[in-house]
Amino acid sequence: MPGGDRTQDSGEHIWSRRNLLSLGASFSILGMFGAVTLAIVRMLFPRVLFEPATAFKAGLPKDYIPGAVDDRWIKSQRVWVIRTDTGFYALIAICTHLGCTPRWLGPENKFKCPCHGSGYTKDGVNFEGPTPRPLERAAIKLADDGQILVDKAMRYRYELGQWDTPGAFLKFSS
Repeated sequence: MPGGDRTQDSGEHIWSRRNLLSLGASFSILGMFGAVTLAIVRMLFPRVLFEPATAFKAGLPKDYIPGAVDDRWIKSQRVWVIRTDTGFYALIAICTHLGCTPRWLGPENKFKCPCHGSGYTKDGVNFEGPTPRPLERAAIKLADDGQILVDKAMRYRYELGQWDTPGAFLKFSS
């Protein structure tokens, strides 16, 4: 328009600076409220690691063949139950070198670790490879119902002379 006369449109701006700042403050307050609510709800459900029990029943003694290494507990418990002529013992299936799970090689009559080649005799004594010591034994006893009870929380070490202590071997004659 001539003469420098300025007029405004009839439409107003919807978003003024004041409206944007108010909206931003509202969202930040809602965000803080949401974070506090989330923190409170999170405290109601603490992080708990559920691990299986360390003790388990391994069946009746008559279910085991004398002289055999029973590997039915390897996947669920990482334990071998071995029956001898005079009783039972339970070996923890964790290589003492780096913690891999050895395998029982029946034809060779030994345990062999697939990670670095450590070898153990049938009773768990190391004889080849980089493993520094024998396998550990788990506590073993008869439960009240006549089943074999293995407790992995209680371990016995050969090099400390613990394999002769009660609990490291279950005497049993059929």
